[in-house]
Formats: sequence, C-alpha cells, structure tokens
Amino acid sequence: MKENIYSEVYIQGLFNRMSSSYERVNYLSSFGFSLRWRKQFLKPMKLTTENAQLIDLMTGMGETWGAIHQAFPKAKLTALDFSEGMLQYAQTKNKKKFNAQVEVTLQNVLSNDLPSDFYDGVTCAFGLKTLNEEQIQILAQQVKRILKPGGQFSFIEVSEPNNVILKFLYSFYLSKIIPLLGKMLFGGVREYKMLWEYTNRFKNAKQVEATFQAVGLKTTYQSYFFGCATGVYGEK
Repeated sequence: MKENIYSEVYIQGLFNRMSSSYERVNYLSSFGFSLRWRKQFLKPMKLTTENAQLIDLMTGMGETWGAIHQAFPKAKLTALDFSEGMLQYAQTKNKKKFNAQVEVTLQNVLSNDLPSDFYDGVTCAFGLKTLNEEQIQILAQQVKRILKPGGQFSFIEVSEPNNVILKFLYSFYLSKIIPLLGKMLFGGVREYKMLWEYTNRFKNAKQVEATFQAVGLKTTYQSYFFGCATGVYGEK
C-alpha cells in the first residue's frame, strides 16, 4: 500500500530522521537564500503592540527565531512543531542563544490547544509544502482562530520558479544534487528526495492565498527571487 506522504505519522518520522542535518540542507536547497528570505518575509508585518505575542508555526529547529528576534525584539515568542527530533535541537538553541525565553510547544498545528484570539502575529517559514489542499484549509482556519482581530501573519515556502531555465536548473538541483549531498554528507537519500517531492507538488503559494482569503483573512501573495520562494502575508 502506498504511503500517505501527508500523514502526521509519515511527516513526523521524516523530520525526526532529518533533524540532525535539516538546517544545513535547507540552507543548501535554497542556494543560501533561506537566511535572507527568513528576514524578507517578516518585513510586511508591523507589530506595534508592546510585548506582542507572536507564534512561529512548524518552527522546525528554530531557524527563523533569529530573524524574528531582530525584527521584533520585544515580542514574546512561542514556537510550535510536532517533530520531537526537530524540537530537541530547537530547545538546545533556545537555551544557548535565547536564554530559554522562547516558549516551545510540541503540537500539530492542524490540531492544537492554542488559545483563540490571542496572538498579534503568526509566522511560518518552509512548512507549507508538507500540507495538502485539505490541510491548508485547516491551517487557514487555525490561523484565523488564534489571531487577535487585526493580528498579522506571514508565510514563506520554497517554490517552483517562473522562468523556464531557472525552473529546470532548480528542479535538477533539488531532485538530484540535494539527495546526493544528503547521502554523501548526512547519510540519507530518500529523506532529501522528499523535499523535492513536496516542492514539486506544492508549486507555489497561490492556492494558499486563495484558501486564506476564503476563510476571511486579508491576504496578499508574495514572490521572492523569480519565484524560487513564494508566500502570503496579511491580517485578520
């Protein structure tokens, strides 16, 4: 029987296995642009509330925390993920670099006990691709539920470029080179092939834009570096 690559169990296992090397591979898979993109996708958010409550969904190893802290130094940050492996590394980073000030919670973003109408801001970097259409609908509903009225959000994801030549080069790099690097440097091939599989199915954030708008969120589509990454931002 074919595996459901969007199931909670499958994705948890995938990221648990990749947790020791994912941050480096994510950097390589974006040609090093991921650091810049993590800063860029936060720019549309204007959190003016003193000590704003901000949550980073599908936080992984906490790779976006530095950019969040730089953009919103007074914000109270909560970080959510359902991969124990990823959060083990995130907690180490929390203690070493953030004085354990980040509140880390092990939960599935699609089924959580986060408070309603609570957060001033919601962020998520590179987590959208592992969601199918139905799951993106649930995500949109959850974002609307947990945001305060007027609360803002921003999401970004590696995507399929617009340019034909760039699309070919990027797809070859993600589907062939990254798995090879995964095997040579980190001992995993199948896991890193899945990054391309998810990206290839995701395409871009246009569907996310439409879905977020459908639940009543004011949403704007954003493209980065000729479509190599796309995302959405907006407010409740």
